[in-house]
Amino acid sequence: MRVDAKHCFEVEPSKRSVHEAAFRVLMTAEPAAKCAGARQLWEAWQSGAFRVEPERPLPPPLLQPGRPARPVLLPPAAMPKRKVGTREGHAALLHAVAHIEFNAIDLALDCVWRFAAMPAAFHADWLRIAAEEAYHFGLVCARLEALGFSYGDFPAHNGLWEMAVKTMDDPLARMALVPRVLEARGLDATPVIQEKLRQIRDTASLAVLEVILRDEIGHVAAGDRWFRWLCVERGVPPEPTYQALVARFRAPLPHPPVNWAAREQAGFSRAEVEALLALRAR
Repeated sequence: MRVDAKHCFEVEPSKRSVHEAAFRVLMTAEPAAKCAGARQLWEAWQSGAFRVEPERPLPPPLLQPGRPARPVLLPPAAMPKRKVGTREGHAALLHAVAHIEFNAIDLALDCVWRFAAMPAAFHADWLRIAAEEAYHFGLVCARLEALGFSYGDFPAHNGLWEMAVKTMDDPLARMALVPRVLEARGLDATPVIQEKLRQIRDTASLAVLEVILRDEIGHVAAGDRWFRWLCVERGVPPEPTYQALVARFRAPLPHPPVNWAAREQAGFSRAEVEALLALRAR
């Protein structure tokens, strides 16, 4: 499904459903159009163009959002290894970051489309995050193009969206396992990637990663905030609930080195992360 991003979000006299609008962008396959749509959604929300429909029923699982024909998706274990010191390895590293950012647009938009019963502030957070992820994607793609490559030139994996499918019936599980597990792992991985870029003196990409890390702390913090809000609503303790969900869904555990400062800014306690590291050590 392709959507003309220029005309998707013209506001009618009566406010439009933010969930339907988010779904249209979610199902947009062409990356530039998806990014433009995410930005326009956020602008339109800020202007008061949309309404939240809290009585809207939970939609069925969405196995795949709108995606371009490339990149080819492989199982994580089948992803080829490349040395960052080569031109192809350098580009493959940036391509992996771009793929994460592209998926993150869909993950944020799916929250808006799927969890209509959540408060308006929840939808505002994830619309803003979708627009910021689109901005990140554009920044990384520009660095790829400077090396002579484009998004889609390397294979990628589908791990982020697979977790979204597993958590499509419960916003508590979604907030726990996408922002607080998968995206939080990105907080740990970014300094490692930055060091690789520093070694090959790619200062322009280093600057892009600084922007992404700054914003991603806020994205994980939004997931943490809504996870804790849902725990209060359901009368369950946050940290034991989190550990139970990680175990139930066999979610990946933190991988050292841990970016302690970023995780603490995003809402994690040191004891919580240390408990997960202890499980990994078993």
